[in-house]
Amino acid sequence: MEHGRAFSSTSRSLSSASLRDRLSKLTATPLRPVAALQANIEFVPSKIPRQRRLQMMVVAVWSVMIPITCFVWLMLCSIPALWPFLIAYLLWMFLIDNSPELGGRLSPWFRSLSFWKYFADYYPASLLKECDLPADRPYVFGYHPHGIIGMGAMATFATEGTGFSEAFPGIKPHLLTLVNNFHVPLYRDILMALGISSVSKRSCSNILKAGPGSAITIVVGGAAESLSARPGTADLTLRRRLGFIKVAIQHGADLVPVFSFGENDIYQQMPNEKGTTVYMLQKKFQSMFGFTLPLFHGRGLLNYNLGLMPYRRRIVSVIGRPIHVQKCEKPSLEEVMRVQKMYIEELTRIWNTYKDEFAKTRLRELSIID
Repeated sequence: MEHGRAFSSTSRSLSSASLRDRLSKLTATPLRPVAALQANIEFVPSKIPRQRRLQMMVVAVWSVMIPITCFVWLMLCSIPALWPFLIAYLLWMFLIDNSPELGGRLSPWFRSLSFWKYFADYYPASLLKECDLPADRPYVFGYHPHGIIGMGAMATFATEGTGFSEAFPGIKPHLLTLVNNFHVPLYRDILMALGISSVSKRSCSNILKAGPGSAITIVVGGAAESLSARPGTADLTLRRRLGFIKVAIQHGADLVPVFSFGENDIYQQMPNEKGTTVYMLQKKFQSMFGFTLPLFHGRGLLNYNLGLMPYRRRIVSVIGRPIHVQKCEKPSLEEVMRVQKMYIEELTRIWNTYKDEFAKTRLRELSIID
């Protein structure tokens, strides 16, 4: 009996010693995934200049503006006293208001708020003007590349963050986007105050007919090009995009190529080469909804390399020389192709002129992939 008790005591002693040994090893050797995560994430230091904090907060707010406006709308819907006004707003929005097709409700005051200056300075985003554009004619700006979201286009053509009106006095720019964006209550009103309008053919025509100085900006590559947006590359979807050139000819509007260096550098995109399941699903989504969802990541609010905010990387939008076209309501395919050739040559010239200054870390040269 005493022998049994001794054996039991020894077992407990060995078990305790073994447990302590294992726990000490576990403490000394952290779990590999956790250790790797801690090693890879670069956290923001506690002391950051106030200016940079404000820039970061402005970009963060704009990045989630759709959820914010949806939340505000739902809060308003929770107040029964407001229901008659909200119903009237929805009826007006869907049945009466044609502003997205008429150039929005551009507000110079709203476009000039310091909010947008902080937005542009975050990257920082700037524009480079190659020549003056007289305000005695309409213009069609073709913006390249699309990037993941097109933050450079937003900063340059939808706000005064980069000083567009000062650089081109008398020209009223309208950045064009998908009509779906104007189906979100409250958010649509913010877009229209910035002069953002629908990218429909009717909208383009209405704006260009508004008179001298009217201008539209089309991000030509669209959703298809966003799937090719990766740092150090400039793969453009342009060869089959003839609609914006035809619109310019029909209205006698000068075509102005714009190449935005750095637009593709502000996000990292997950591998999605043609033929992969991810790429096929993205293209299927695009065919169903008119836009696609690139799988991307950027930085976070409290770290530099994990999150959905764009990286702080310089964006320079070079606004090239205008291509004058003769007005023709029914241009032939040959005429459209001739103008497209001139457009591509001018866009290529911009790339070759500034690539060594603004694209020093490029992985390959400009390429028109489709």
